[in-house]
Amino acid sequence: MIRSLVPRASVLALALALSGCAFTLDSSHLGVPVSLAGGAQQPDSGTAFRVTKHAVYMVAGLVSLAQPDLEDVLAGQVGAGARISNLRVKVRSRWSDLLITGLTLGLVVPRSVTFEGVVVK
Repeated sequence: MIRSLVPRASVLALALALSGCAFTLDSSHLGVPVSLAGGAQQPDSGTAFRVTKHAVYMVAGLVSLAQPDLEDVLAGQVGAGARISNLRVKVRSRWSDLLITGLTLGLVVPRSVTFEGVVVK
């Protein structure tokens, strides 16, 4: 009986680990040109920006409560006739995120999402 319980529990744990905390980005409806990298010959010059937002998940990351909206973040950075270059998205757990996850025993799982890039006129 215990032998059949261990494989089932390990499959469930693996499924939870692989399916949790997914963060997807869709640039097809942003309304401004966005590139992940600038030109190799001539680096883009402009105004650099860095914005950190928080994503919140429930039940070990299986249910998404709040995700940062890429469109809102970039709309606050771009004016008319501008574009975004060298966009980088970093998703990480800060020590405060890990503390909240530990205190709630994995019920609430926050993540810090940082958007970095250059606004080119």
